Amino acid sequence: MSANEKTVYEGPITITKTGKGFFTFDPNEEDIFIPGEALGGAFSGDIVKVQTTGTYADPRTREKRTSGKVIDIVTRTRDTFVGKLVQENGRTLLIPDWKKMYVPFLAQGENLPIGFKVVLKLGGWPVEAPYPWGTVIEVIGEAGIHDVEMRALALSQGFSSDFPPGVVSEAKKLEETGEAMIAEEAKTLAPWTGCQGDTLTSKARRDFRGITTFTIDPADAKDFDDALSVRKLENGDTEVGVHIADVSFFVKTGNAIDTEARHRATSVYLVDRTIPMLPHVLSNNYCSLNPNVDRLSMSAVFVLDKDANIKETWFGETMIHSDKRFAYEEAQAVLDTQNGPMLEELNTLLALSKKIRARRVAKGAIEFDTAEVKIELDAEGKPIAVRLKERKDTNLLIEDFMLLANEAVATELSTLGKKSGNPSVYRIHEAPDAERIINLAAFLKVLGYELPITGDGRVKGTDLNKLMEQVKGKPEEYLIKMATLRSMSKAIYTTKNIGHFGLAFEFYTHFTSPIRRYPDVLVHRMLKNYVTDVALSKKAMDEFDQLSMHSSEREVAAAEAERDSIKMKQVEFLAGRIGEEFDGVISGVTDRGLYVELNETHADGMIRLSSIGNDFYTYDQKRYRIVGEKTQTQYALGDPIRVKLIAARVIERELDFELVKE
Repeated sequence: MSANEKTVYEGPITITKTGKGFFTFDPNEEDIFIPGEALGGAFSGDIVKVQTTGTYADPRTREKRTSGKVIDIVTRTRDTFVGKLVQENGRTLLIPDWKKMYVPFLAQGENLPIGFKVVLKLGGWPVEAPYPWGTVIEVIGEAGIHDVEMRALALSQGFSSDFPPGVVSEAKKLEETGEAMIAEEAKTLAPWTGCQGDTLTSKARRDFRGITTFTIDPADAKDFDDALSVRKLENGDTEVGVHIADVSFFVKTGNAIDTEARHRATSVYLVDRTIPMLPHVLSNNYCSLNPNVDRLSMSAVFVLDKDANIKETWFGETMIHSDKRFAYEEAQAVLDTQNGPMLEELNTLLALSKKIRARRVAKGAIEFDTAEVKIELDAEGKPIAVRLKERKDTNLLIEDFMLLANEAVATELSTLGKKSGNPSVYRIHEAPDAERIINLAAFLKVLGYELPITGDGRVKGTDLNKLMEQVKGKPEEYLIKMATLRSMSKAIYTTKNIGHFGLAFEFYTHFTSPIRRYPDVLVHRMLKNYVTDVALSKKAMDEFDQLSMHSSEREVAAAEAERDSIKMKQVEFLAGRIGEEFDGVISGVTDRGLYVELNETHADGMIRLSSIGNDFYTYDQKRYRIVGEKTQTQYALGDPIRVKLIAARVIERELDFELVKE
């Protein structure tokens, strides 16, 4: 398929900060290029109609590509924008924080505070006007102040720390009634007698309060979604309970808290704060599996043999009493020293988790070890240290049992759904795009590595894992890992299951974090539907597709806000070190320049092509490099590089480097 002249296509448009548009009409074809004057007032992400107009010669690559123009904006993806107010030629303009916005807005409103961050609601963009216009609907605060900038980051993605009045009212009532509700549930408990002989249709909530139970979370965690219980059985098997906060007991379909939770769809974790999906009375109290108190849970219980094979399973409503709240480091110290609380239970879980993980990897689950950055702030919010989060055995242990529960619940709901015709929500991950895998294999061949792929561009997870092992510790490890990661698809929520390529699961869902993810609440409701025969309404069933799509979109927005908050603090940390030299690695290559990630702080910035030297560099997209036409000097993804920091723009979250030549 190719873009024919005067053909009209509909779909989302991508627009760069420089005002160039790109429209994908076929994943196997080059994008349609849309010059700035032909954008028709569209913003990046809008659903538009694009008509092809001819061809365009790229001045850098000198290749010809199809060009087009926007003839209609079908749907705006956003109608509010966050930015700073400035005065220019007698007009008040909003300079948007959103990196994909290529023009300012003409701001309207009374007593507009210049130099402040505000929220603007889009009014329109007249055809002949140079800028769109909008009305200021909220003043956030003076630009450059830590708290203001963090709130602006969240608001720019549609997340607010403030809850609507209806949610505040319901939360206040729960403060007064929550403990009584839990105590009332305790009166109806049935004793836990084990998985054997029990059935999924058992309606009574089971009592796990007498079984050793604990949580393992980050040291600074405020809410605890999940707990593990461990019990050795007489025959040598181990019963492991994965207990998840019973959010849906308190959050009923259609109440104010539920309406707001589905709108937010996720909690957001910025560098210095959490913007929760649920009000604190639930997220930090009644729905948090805090130690030494009775809490309601939804549980997946497994009987595992010594090789971690599942012999029996049970799903249902439970009540637990966590005996201990571990931080990851604390639980790891018990394992490392073989001394401390819950030693036997931790040893048992660790041994089983390693076998669960080995089996998953053998099936083709892909193991990408990607580092997470942790920023340490002082009392005023200033960054004082940048570190990498370490993934220890205890992190992996929790991850393994959460994955086990998510897979088991998805499998069970799929089986039951086929009988009843009811939908469920799955977390799917498509196999990577064939063209990307073919290009990846060709790229790896140049570097001396063979990636077995089929003729139609399919690859096995086991072969990707072998590749990761081959490159471990090699100079090209970073390059190959990044190139492979970029060839992967993104995981999303949907009611149509196709499996999870990255985890090598036929069925997978999210069940284990209902405090911070709305799809998990939906999955709990589906499970209760089968466990307790409390039917979901037809309206709730019909909304599953829409809620899955909405949750996927909000997940991406939350991830962008979280990344931006980390990047802002990395840039602020380096702002006082202009002129210093740093070692780094080339983390990205574009036709505009090289992105560099610093070894010391993992902050990234750009070396512009124009600053590199007396040569014309050509962008080689397939090999992730630029090549000098005269000197044949090349810079490729993954190359070590030494740079000098020449600019740090904190609010824009941007660093500029120049190459330090040998």
